[in-house]
Amino acid sequence: MTPAARVQGAIEVFDRLLAKGEMVDVVLRGWAKENRYAGSKDRLAIADMVYDALRKRKSLSVRGGGLSGRQVLYALLLHHNIDPESIYTGQKYAPDIWSEAERSTMGEPNGDALYDLPDWLVPMWRRELGEESLSLAQTLTARAPVFLRTNLLQVTRDKLCTSLKKEGIISHNHINVSTALVVKDGYRQIRHSMAYQHGNCELQDASSQASVADLPDTVQGPILDFCAGAGGKSLALAAHYKSAIDAHDGLPHRMAAIPARAKRAGAEIHIKEASDLKEKHYGLVFCDMPCSGSGTWRRDPLGKWTLEAKQFESLLKLQALILENAAAYVRSGGYLVYATCSVLKSENADQIHRFLSLHSGWSAQKMKQFWPDQDGDGFFYCQLHKQM
Repeated sequence: MTPAARVQGAIEVFDRLLAKGEMVDVVLRGWAKENRYAGSKDRLAIADMVYDALRKRKSLSVRGGGLSGRQVLYALLLHHNIDPESIYTGQKYAPDIWSEAERSTMGEPNGDALYDLPDWLVPMWRRELGEESLSLAQTLTARAPVFLRTNLLQVTRDKLCTSLKKEGIISHNHINVSTALVVKDGYRQIRHSMAYQHGNCELQDASSQASVADLPDTVQGPILDFCAGAGGKSLALAAHYKSAIDAHDGLPHRMAAIPARAKRAGAEIHIKEASDLKEKHYGLVFCDMPCSGSGTWRRDPLGKWTLEAKQFESLLKLQALILENAAAYVRSGGYLVYATCSVLKSENADQIHRFLSLHSGWSAQKMKQFWPDQDGDGFFYCQLHKQM
């Protein structure tokens, strides 16, 4: 495909996203199925453009004069210092020529548009993040770095780095997180690599890894991943403690992938229904909470545009409820970890302070907020200790 044809493909995918409200990967696969002439490099280039356009959707729509794929992609070309007139030629497979009427609607982003966030969220974002609010919002419009978690059940980090290099995947040790590798080149080959297929590593953000790597070396009693989802934290906990992990989720179908992932990683993970937890107490209960995902919007830019104010308020209530419920499973002297991939104070420190104000006998041992940067995503965790 020519560069112009790729842009036209990105325009079509972007418009489908607006019309259907489906996940980006689903729409991309649907488009590729209908346009089989597009090769793998073409599909990757189109996907990159679509994700870039979503990350800066608000500011690009102002610059391009509207929210259609045609307008947003025109503005994206300008953003990347590419002359749109060389792409919008009207030739075969290329977008139509940019009209004077379209040119008259173009503007310069300013004010709230510079945040590239939903309109309802901007005032809260400013209030909770203060002077850094704009720079943090703009950080989320860039592409995220790629990290791997070393599966210490099977390999050391240095050996993993060496084996990946033999397969064309270049990485180096993360400076702050003992399990993390920073992938510098070859990241598209990761899932096809022998190291990945043999369970030696997992794709996992470094900040998220830190929430497990920073846990006490030992705990007295069994370990429960209370919001297990697809099992990423369960696998990390199993590798950190080199022990069996119980995994539970309020929506059990979300744990469907855990058995296969655990087998590949050589981890022992036991799926637990709500009825299995009655009368049980744990030395460590880990809660990777449902949240806005605001710290990960570089990776999931569609997530920020689909988040609504009412949904956010419901999330805050759900987080408080889960924290209350999880606390009941912690034994005396045990730990409860509250974690989110959010940068918003209302989801993080405010929830901890609320919990501590309602429960005597608990203390916050460690509380850490990561901001999105080259070292990882935005992430928060707090280790709560239940006194004897």
